[in-house]
Amino acid sequence: MAIPAPYMKQALSRSRPETSPGDRITLNDLEKQLLNEYQKGLPLTPTPFADIAEKLGTSEALVLKILNRLQGLGVISRVGPVFKPKRVGTSTLAAMAVPADRLAAVAAQISAYPEVNHNYEREDRYNLWFVVTAPDQARLDAVLTEMEQQTGYSILNLPLVKQFHIDLGFPLWC
Repeated sequence: MAIPAPYMKQALSRSRPETSPGDRITLNDLEKQLLNEYQKGLPLTPTPFADIAEKLGTSEALVLKILNRLQGLGVISRVGPVFKPKRVGTSTLAAMAVPADRLAAVAAQISAYPEVNHNYEREDRYNLWFVVTAPDQARLDAVLTEMEQQTGYSILNLPLVKQFHIDLGFPLWC
């Protein structure tokens, strides 16, 4: 089965995918099964990838190779936990109004922070959006201040007021 490459602006991702928007990527049955079955529920064990491999009937090395390949192609952006807000550390949604000709450079600066796992472009005055996560409010504030100083652009800080749960897992292939 072929799927279109992600439509995220290439300049805004942490590592540039090896594909371009509109490229077709063919996934084999094992890759499809891995994506379908492990969007959620990564085993909470000392050896999660070995456990996944065992359930899929393959090796840990192949599971890791597949995940690296899919990340390199831009099919997936990251593998890791998602925590409920305010359960571990603190976070905020942030946005910046950046001139179009500076957007890629500023996005790269923002993505360089370990507290940011991705950013994306929106078609609005505030055109660069990202989530910043830190162990505590003091570090979060320091990161936002440093970002403003480093980029020269103000940050619109939008902390969580009311939590809504949106389950982003969905079947990719039947």
